[in-house]
Amino acid sequence: MKINPEQTSMPAVISIALVLIAMLHAGLQANAAPVTGERIAAADKEPGQWLSHGRDYGEQRFSPLKTINVDTVKDLGLTWKYETGNHRGMEATPLVIDGVMYLTTAWSRVAALDARTGKELWRYDPKVDGAKGRDACCDVVNRGLAAWGDKLYLGALDGRLIALNMKDGSEAWSVQTTDTSKPYTITGAPRVVKGKVVIGNGGAEFGVRGYFSAYDAETGEMAWRFYTVPDAPGESVDSAAMILARKTWAPDSLWETGLGGTVWDSFAYDPQLNLLYVGVGNASQYNREVRSPGGGDNLFVSSILAVNPDNGELVWHYQTTPADAWDYTATQHMILADISILGQKRKVLMQAPKNGFFYVLDRTNGELISAEKYVFANWASHVDPETGRPVETGLGDWADQSRMVSPAVFGGHNWHPMSFSPQTELVYIPTLHQVYPFQADKNYEYDIRTTNTGEDYAAVAKFAPSVRVNFCSPTRLTAWNPVTQKQAWQVGFNRGVSAGLLSTAGSLVFQGTTGGDLVAYRDANGEELWRQSVNVGIMAPPISYELDGEQYIAVVAGIGGALGGHTDVLDNINTGHVFAFKLGGKEPAPVVASVEKQVQVDASQMDEALVERGLELYAQHCIRCHGVGVRSSGLYPDLRLSSAAIHQSWEAILLEGALAPNGMASFSDVLSKEDVNAIHSYVISTALESTSFGNRMLQRAADMVCIPADWLAD
Repeated sequence: MKINPEQTSMPAVISIALVLIAMLHAGLQANAAPVTGERIAAADKEPGQWLSHGRDYGEQRFSPLKTINVDTVKDLGLTWKYETGNHRGMEATPLVIDGVMYLTTAWSRVAALDARTGKELWRYDPKVDGAKGRDACCDVVNRGLAAWGDKLYLGALDGRLIALNMKDGSEAWSVQTTDTSKPYTITGAPRVVKGKVVIGNGGAEFGVRGYFSAYDAETGEMAWRFYTVPDAPGESVDSAAMILARKTWAPDSLWETGLGGTVWDSFAYDPQLNLLYVGVGNASQYNREVRSPGGGDNLFVSSILAVNPDNGELVWHYQTTPADAWDYTATQHMILADISILGQKRKVLMQAPKNGFFYVLDRTNGELISAEKYVFANWASHVDPETGRPVETGLGDWADQSRMVSPAVFGGHNWHPMSFSPQTELVYIPTLHQVYPFQADKNYEYDIRTTNTGEDYAAVAKFAPSVRVNFCSPTRLTAWNPVTQKQAWQVGFNRGVSAGLLSTAGSLVFQGTTGGDLVAYRDANGEELWRQSVNVGIMAPPISYELDGEQYIAVVAGIGGALGGHTDVLDNINTGHVFAFKLGGKEPAPVVASVEKQVQVDASQMDEALVERGLELYAQHCIRCHGVGVRSSGLYPDLRLSSAAIHQSWEAILLEGALAPNGMASFSDVLSKEDVNAIHSYVISTALESTSFGNRMLQRAADMVCIPADWLAD
């Protein structure tokens, strides 16, 4: 196509450019085949693709590619980078299908890129209302897409399930999967099984009833729905699963909270057994003595479910944490594998949920094969091999007194995906080693407008220095032998945010860092073989793909989520990127501006009489984003570093929603003008206190108090 710029108008140039992009995308997809269950199940026959969230249905996150290996990895270099245009958390696993990379970014936005060059082919924005960010417990993140046929499937933050045409990103259909009057959110990636798109949701901390649903991939019509906890007696007709679950809840349970049990992340599928595996989250109101007076296991909170994907009926279940009181979800990554145990080949499901125990289950029937601690845990001594139940120590009982509990609410392992190598038969886990102070709110009353965990956040805030106590190396890369249930090797880090993992047939394990590096380790012993800085913190898992005989390693970068918002301090502006590496790559890393860390406040704006009240209100409404003791990481605005303009607009922001498009919604439904002034006074008081200590609150996780694990043993 020949263009004479002197005879072409600007609109015509733009039109021509769009045509060229469309032609480029069409060329990339010229030989594209529809994504099917057969293709995903046979993922190893197409090692150059990344067709599903965990690459295969078993979610092993192992790439058979080995051009990049222990000998050649030294020549690995950045080959392209793509700036996403946002500064919030980036947790997505990209898909790579027939030369095109598809990914999600913060606020549920989608982009399609040329996987060879990083050139943007199209972009889709579901236009989620910024005020919806108030309902997101853990940032406005999204973990990725599912593909089926010629469509992509997106779970949007506001509860919509959206089907997009792969070719141009146009919307094929959209359905609302949640009650919009309640604080449901979606941050997890859908999965497609036998032509049905499966999606869950989040919101248990605020008070909703958990469930997951299956929708027809072509039409968006709901096929079935599985509720994970019972409804109030008499409110609905119980399924067989709910009849079973109801027996484990007290008659006077806090039905008004919805009870929780949301399915916000993990799924896996075995095509041979035709079983869909689902990880279930925590309850609403963590304090089990208030949530379900009189006891009970509270099924199916913190459980692994195996269901028939054809009709959503329960086949078996295993509860990792009966009557969970610590936010010990079982929504963490599940891996399916066939491994030899005591000389017998077993079909297993492996999970390292938040509670600190690594589980190996027979995935055919849910039988416990083994469970051992993969991190220090003081709430339970062991898992009884006969009953499959954890044996509690009593050190985690916080209903009547405050307790320092490990693992923390972030868990021994959070959403950051593990990886399994069939070559080493090791599972690589991004582990967390932290402590959390639980204290019950004795005056708790359910309020749908705020969090409903039942904790006394004001007391926690006063105890702020201890909240930031860590074991030495608060995050680690742990290689775990699932047969012997022992650690094979471990690498420790001094930063508070974990990152997902990739293992490859090149005998390598790849993981990003908070400080902005991508690192390759030898899979057998953890020896560091390669590291490259990209100047943007990484917590998402890398992937690998191949085009034209060249292997690539790619990763989405950008810190956020619950951990990124509370446990670390960012050095650089959090500019979201995608980075792709190949042998011989020589693209320079992006130059990223550093974070300004200067406290400047006007003491005359503080009313000392309101500070204590401000602490209570801050703890109730602000702490989950802006941090304990107003110690934000930099992902969310550190309110102590607020400009004069922000201080002057304090009421407009909190009561009028002046910054709602950015995710800072109005709180006029729960706060009065005096309440807002009280919070302002508390924030100013903490900023003034910080300056007196030379801005020490801006230290990294590396500077936190480091304690030995046995400090919490009794």
